[in-house]
Amino acid sequence: MTNNKKRREALVYHAKPQPGKIKVVPTKPYATQRDLALAYSPGVAEPCLEINRDRENVYRYTAKGNIVAVITNGTAVLGLGDIGPEAAKPVMEGKSLLFKIFADIDGIDIELDTKDVDQFVETVKTIAPTFGGINLEDIKAPEAFEIERRLKEELDIPVMHDDQHGTAIISAAALLNALELTNRKMEEVRIVISGAGAAAVSCTRLYKAFGAKAENILMLDSKGVIRKDREGLTPEKLEFATDLKVSTLEEAIKGADVFIGLSIADIMTPEMLLSMSENPIVFAMANPDPEIDYNLACKTREDIIMATGRSDHPNQVNNVLGFPFIFRGALDVRATKINEEMKMAAVKALADLAKEPVPEQVNIAYGETKLTFGKDYIIPKPFDPRLIAEVPMAVARAAMESGVAKAPVADWERYREELLSRSGDDNKVIRLLMNRAKANPKKIVFAEANHLDVLKAAQIAYEDGFALPILLGNHGVIEELKKELEFDADVPIIDPKDPSSEATREIYAERFFDARKRSGVTLYGARTKMRERNYFGSMMVLVGDADGMITGHSRAYNNVIRPIFEVIGRSANVTKAATAHIMITNRGPLILADTSINIDPNAEELAEITRMTANLGTAFGFDPVLALLSYSNFGASSHPHATKVRDAVRLLHERHPELIVDGEIQTDFALNRKLRKSQFPFSNLVDKRVNTLIFPNLESANITYKLLKEVHASNSIGPIMLGLRRAVHVLQLGASVEEMVNMTAVAVIDAQEREKRRKAHMSGKRKK
Repeated sequence: MTNNKKRREALVYHAKPQPGKIKVVPTKPYATQRDLALAYSPGVAEPCLEINRDRENVYRYTAKGNIVAVITNGTAVLGLGDIGPEAAKPVMEGKSLLFKIFADIDGIDIELDTKDVDQFVETVKTIAPTFGGINLEDIKAPEAFEIERRLKEELDIPVMHDDQHGTAIISAAALLNALELTNRKMEEVRIVISGAGAAAVSCTRLYKAFGAKAENILMLDSKGVIRKDREGLTPEKLEFATDLKVSTLEEAIKGADVFIGLSIADIMTPEMLLSMSENPIVFAMANPDPEIDYNLACKTREDIIMATGRSDHPNQVNNVLGFPFIFRGALDVRATKINEEMKMAAVKALADLAKEPVPEQVNIAYGETKLTFGKDYIIPKPFDPRLIAEVPMAVARAAMESGVAKAPVADWERYREELLSRSGDDNKVIRLLMNRAKANPKKIVFAEANHLDVLKAAQIAYEDGFALPILLGNHGVIEELKKELEFDADVPIIDPKDPSSEATREIYAERFFDARKRSGVTLYGARTKMRERNYFGSMMVLVGDADGMITGHSRAYNNVIRPIFEVIGRSANVTKAATAHIMITNRGPLILADTSINIDPNAEELAEITRMTANLGTAFGFDPVLALLSYSNFGASSHPHATKVRDAVRLLHERHPELIVDGEIQTDFALNRKLRKSQFPFSNLVDKRVNTLIFPNLESANITYKLLKEVHASNSIGPIMLGLRRAVHVLQLGASVEEMVNMTAVAVIDAQEREKRRKAHMSGKRKK
């Protein structure tokens, strides 16, 4: 992707469909006059009076306890430097977005037009009653140290400068684990710190809190090693100045055990790395390019344990592992500050989590067979669903034990459940989907590439690195559309009608004729069909010239599905193919089936649809909890519409006892655990969070998923084909670019799973 194109896409993303990345959403009813009278005058007077009587009631009657101010003056924004408060606003909105999607905290960005420390501090103190916590961001050193110090002293809510402490907490957790793997102790290792800004100072202080000795630490700034004989040192630099007569990084790093990079790209050479001790620990965290290239470092030293700030290498030191969850724990116990005990608790929680067995969902997301504690996994992954529980709980406990919690947790199990319930309020599923697809991109046929939106989806999939598109359609038309989109990648364009495709078309026609000659297909008819893109594309996938296919954007579903069934066909032991949609809702992802194919399945077919849908959930990292829906609950009706669902459940219990499944059950009972437990405590679903709904017929499933999509603006992924021999998926007519991109990722993952099964099958045959 060209720099101009990246720039335009970034600008469009921030400008459309409405400017910015965050908005305020009401949390209370407001439809009636009664609602408005309670929300504002006269009803609002009552909570005002209660808060006036006891200021702590502000946490009971307002949103203060879940709001964090993200505050900057724009003096040290990312790698852009002092660009001012207005130019910093997109970054602060982005930070607010991360607070919401990772920890369900409402972040409000505030940009202050001042470089004066006194004015900054006074302004924040003045507005502090609005917020439950203060996250300082992108403020240059040394002013950042003074601002944070004074606000922590003068306010009774948590204050943290994430640029300092976020990196410190994450890197400290990684360092503890790296030292454990190399059988070293913090108090014994020699540490070189390249960089002397806010993050470097905070990192070094935290390492010292965990036992690092001052005499074993050398810190460098742009002038070299910080020595006590240098004039004009700030108090922070003087804190880490050395008496040793060394001046350069090359001198400092000889024999060092640990290198911490918070400076600039390519400052470390292979020769410097070779001069370090055995099993060197190198955290090269300059972004986007580290102090030494990851691949170069690993090639230079096989015994290295390395971390960077990048997501495309193991051991990413990513602040998102820390700040959302630290503030979550601090807010939940109404901590008056974020102290050293709380930061150290977060470090230990992160370090310990990396040693625990990794959920299959995380392995799947990162394309790993099995992530295990070791040199390439010393810190949890950002999408690990356990973070939302483990880190806030550790922080909350530390706040209580250190005496800064004003609302201690009384029931830890209940608190854990509350934390886990917050993890379903975003698009984690889509992020996991894309991450997993990128791990092993596949060749995907776009059968309608002569449509601008389809080509745009193919372009995004290619440029995001998770698919290798094959474009079907008129060569000239596609080339013109590519120019319009500035899609300049050299990807295959195939026109099945073009004379250049004749040889391939003939091979496909003969293969199709051989398979269908006893089903009324003639060789002439086969040749004719191979001129159609859906037949041609399906044959590409069947014979292995492509790994998957996406189609259906411009034609009715029934017309598109026919060639796919004729060419691809159902998998062995599958009598009915089906489809499912994954709906991204505010209660977490919901899988719905069958949404597109089977009009009125019988009990046997419902059981089979349920089994295939459960397999889909497992493949995508869910632990499927399935409810078979009806208008009836557990035998309340003897109508055939209800009894077929009941019979399907019986078959599933007999044939697949490993599944967590029950029914027939009404939708509200399926989704409401409290209601279900009170009325049906005998159900297999009791105390379970249902995440998969099986509908009794196509009508109810199709209506429901489209209703959810339109009324609640739910994102959807689907329809996902179940039960076919190959990874071919049919879009809904008029699918959006975003939906096509999501379905492309699904097709890639589907192809990945099939490849795994083939390899496992071949491996098993060889062993025999």
